[in-house]
Amino acid sequence: MREEIRKIQQMMEDAQYVTDAPVATSVHLAMTLRKPLLIEGHAGVGKTEVAKVMARMLATNLIRLQCYEGLDASTALYEWNYQKQILHIRLSEGSARSVNEKEEEIFSESFLLRRPLLQAITQEFQSPVLLVDEVDRCDEEFEAFMLEVFAEWQVTIPEIGTVKATHPPYVILTSNRTRELSDALRRRCLYLWIDYPTFDKEMRIIERKVPGLDARLAREIARFMESLRQMRVAKVPGVAETLDWAQALASLHADHLDEAVVQETLGCVLKDADDMKRFRAEVVKAGLTPFVPAQP
Repeated sequence: MREEIRKIQQMMEDAQYVTDAPVATSVHLAMTLRKPLLIEGHAGVGKTEVAKVMARMLATNLIRLQCYEGLDASTALYEWNYQKQILHIRLSEGSARSVNEKEEEIFSESFLLRRPLLQAITQEFQSPVLLVDEVDRCDEEFEAFMLEVFAEWQVTIPEIGTVKATHPPYVILTSNRTRELSDALRRRCLYLWIDYPTFDKEMRIIERKVPGLDARLAREIARFMESLRQMRVAKVPGVAETLDWAQALASLHADHLDEAVVQETLGCVLKDADDMKRFRAEVVKAGLTPFVPAQP
């Protein structure tokens, strides 16, 4: 078993995702047991990236369902191409076909717009990875609908009939915990919490994602972010902000952090005016320590 986990971890590393054993184990179980994997964690810690990496590992399609308030079954599953149907009806005016025949024509698969869930069910050659992103933004009614789909991997389209998956997808769901998910959804899924990275892990991420960055600067960035996340800020910066900042500093040809460069590029890291004021107050109170290491 440990050898299998190490293999998954290496595959994820090869796909440019810096990971650890708990993440690799969760991905392995999701692939082996064919159960949905619910990933929760702070914004910007790499939840969505897990699904992208899994798709690259399996050399398959990634199908993304972006959740939002008001998302309903028809939007996530399928819709009819009404404009194409109307055009077809107009072009066929005066034909000898019966009303039933015309209805069968316009409610056939050629007029069907497949949305993410139906796309995931109807993949012909291999199982895709279905990413249900920010599932906490949809309501419990839609959660219940998804559970029905996950249970059988089939849907019924009244005009066409029942469509059943020949290659059920691998499923990754992500949540930022803006609301509590239903117990039914949690019971159906495997679970993974991704926290902010440790100093060493964040260093590895920076080195992997921003190649060529000065090693000293990479260490200082990781240490700065570690200290910053201990502050009480409204929007705690994630790994995404770390990488944005590292790329910005690389483009400015910086080789170390000092007060000027931090103040000038702070908008890459903090995205809230009150957080910036709080940070600057902390700087006045204690200098840049512990945010910026003392220069030799």
